[in-house]
Amino acid sequence: MPAIAFAFRPRLWTSLKAYRRGDFAADLGAGITVALVALPLAMAFAIASGVRPEAGIVTAVVGGLVVSLFGGSKVQIAGPAGAFVGMLYGIAEKYGVANLLIATMMAGAILFALGALRLGTLVRFIPISIVIGFTTGIAIIIGLSQVKDFLGLATGKMPANFFSQISVLWASLPSTNLTALAIGLGCILVIVLWPAASTEHPGNWRWLTAKLPSTVVVLVASAFAVWALELKVETIGTRFGELPRGIPLPRAPAFDWSTVQNLLAPAIAIALLGAIESLLCARVADGMIGDRHDPNQELMAQGAANLLSPLFGGIAVTGTIARTMTNVRSGARSPVAGLVHAVTLFLVLAALAPAAAYIPLSALAAVLLWVAFNMVAWRELRALRKFSLFYRSILIATLTLTVVFDLTVAVEVGLVLSSLFYIYRISSLTSVQAVALPARYATRTAPHVGVWEVFGSIFFGSVGKLESLLDPARPLPDVVVLAMGKAINCDTTGLDALESLHAALARRDGRLVLADLNEQPASLIHRSGFAEALGRENIFPSLEAALDDVFRKAQP
Repeated sequence: MPAIAFAFRPRLWTSLKAYRRGDFAADLGAGITVALVALPLAMAFAIASGVRPEAGIVTAVVGGLVVSLFGGSKVQIAGPAGAFVGMLYGIAEKYGVANLLIATMMAGAILFALGALRLGTLVRFIPISIVIGFTTGIAIIIGLSQVKDFLGLATGKMPANFFSQISVLWASLPSTNLTALAIGLGCILVIVLWPAASTEHPGNWRWLTAKLPSTVVVLVASAFAVWALELKVETIGTRFGELPRGIPLPRAPAFDWSTVQNLLAPAIAIALLGAIESLLCARVADGMIGDRHDPNQELMAQGAANLLSPLFGGIAVTGTIARTMTNVRSGARSPVAGLVHAVTLFLVLAALAPAAAYIPLSALAAVLLWVAFNMVAWRELRALRKFSLFYRSILIATLTLTVVFDLTVAVEVGLVLSSLFYIYRISSLTSVQAVALPARYATRTAPHVGVWEVFGSIFFGSVGKLESLLDPARPLPDVVVLAMGKAINCDTTGLDALESLHAALARRDGRLVLADLNEQPASLIHRSGFAEALGRENIFPSLEAALDDVFRKAQP
């Protein structure tokens, strides 16, 4: 087996070789636009994950900077993501924020190792039904977590359990703050109706509105309304106090080994989700810009970002589809746009942190509710009835388990179900069927000869079809010929079945003949030594050659 060659080739390095002034102008505009989109999302995702709002901005700055410097995609924008919200909230609730940061750093080490070992392509083995299932489940979790702030309910700290959340929200409905509800509804209305860019007339007023994201508009407008009208609603300032200016100095989170040993499962879950989210995002971006990212380099960059972000108080980092798509549509040409995005966020935090205290939490909840709505794969869910029972079962099971339990359990069960259904599907396509002898052999004097054609894959899931030839109720002929031209694969369990068939025939001086072996089954049969046990004279390149030999030897 060849040694795994470690390679570290960030796309930024190659992009700068032919970089021009026009490229920088495009990247500058795209980076500033993405920063405006990222700002409200970063704060909202942080609050929903159970940490302070500035942690989300720190994550976007540090994570976005590292991934743009060292990533494998030209246009990927990294930062906190909605996909992590339910998971991070559960970890923080169970182990505390300090251990959440440690779990994130452990996930970073796992991600870097996956990339360094060139295992980035393994993420593509996760079926799309699982991805759609847990993404939709995460959207439900995000939406449910925002009901409290959207309605302005006086519930205190929300539990992490789905059914407990439902119970608490239902019991707290009488405490609805109508002012908060009005702000939330108004924000959603603005977000939905905010004009998009006009592709037909790029110079009209819609171009300006496209450069000014609706999420920024609703946060600024709602914060101004709270300040000017002195509205009695919960804001970032009333819950968290004033946001600090700038990025804190790096500091390792405090931990003890007795707790850290319990963080392996959460760390693996963060790493798995981060890998899936970032690589899926990079693939989507590739299709839009006609490029091809390096999945291993991207995983190493994501790993480094998750190692560094917690040192500054940040949370989990991954590639984000909404911000990456905004980056592409804004004309980004290289990872420089991601660097501009990170620097812009840092400057905004340094300059405008005190003003964020007036942002009402119901406005942030409205932003996240809209994000959750757009996370749901509505088209795939509407077409669900057109797909197989297996596909529907995996998707619904993953969705349900994500909401009711957690993402780790959901993905584990989804992968097990996918494997079982795949085994069943492949085994159902495998057949061992008796075929009639060609007419030219019908008049010849010969021993009792039976010919069976093997189709598909002879593996542990389908080997019973080959073992059915050993049924005592149906005695075997003297010579059994297996036409293997349509058998594409054979595992060691299938090989064991062939050996059993050969032994059963040999006990009564019978003969097993194999014809037209494909490359993989032939390789296994020869490497295992079964070719010598069977006799190489019983292996033929074609069914015709095998039958000619059988009937020639039968002549007196």
